[in-house]
Amino acid sequence: MRADEGPAPPRLRGILVPVLVTGPSMAPTLRHGDAVLVRPGGRPIRPGDVVVAVFRTRPELLVVKRAVRPEDGGWWLIGDNTLVADDSRAYGVADVRGRVVARWWPRPGRLGDPPL
Repeated sequence: MRADEGPAPPRLRGILVPVLVTGPSMAPTLRHGDAVLVRPGGRPIRPGDVVVAVFRTRPELLVVKRAVRPEDGGWWLIGDNTLVADDSRAYGVADVRGRVVARWWPRPGRLGDPPL
C-alpha cells in the first residue's frame, strides 16, 4: 500500500499494516522509499507520534506525518521536513488512521539508522 494511492484511501486492516513512504516531507526521520509498519487503533495518539492519516480537505490522500495536537475532533499534523508544507499548514485538520510503530524496510543504505 502506498501513502498516495487511489482516489479513496484504503482502510487499514490488520494488526500491522505496511505503508510505503513517498516524498520528502518526513525527512530525515523517514525518507522516500522507506516502508513503515502501522498499527491501526491501539493506544491513543499522543503529540509527537508518527501517524498515518487523511486530511479532511484531501480525503483521497493517505499521508504519513507527525501528530502535533488534537484539533476539532482530529489532529493537527506536520512533516519533519519544515521546508515541505504539505501538512496541516496547507490542508488543515486530519483524521488519524493508525500509528507508525516501526520502519519495516529502509531504502538501501539506511540499515544503520536509529529506530523511530
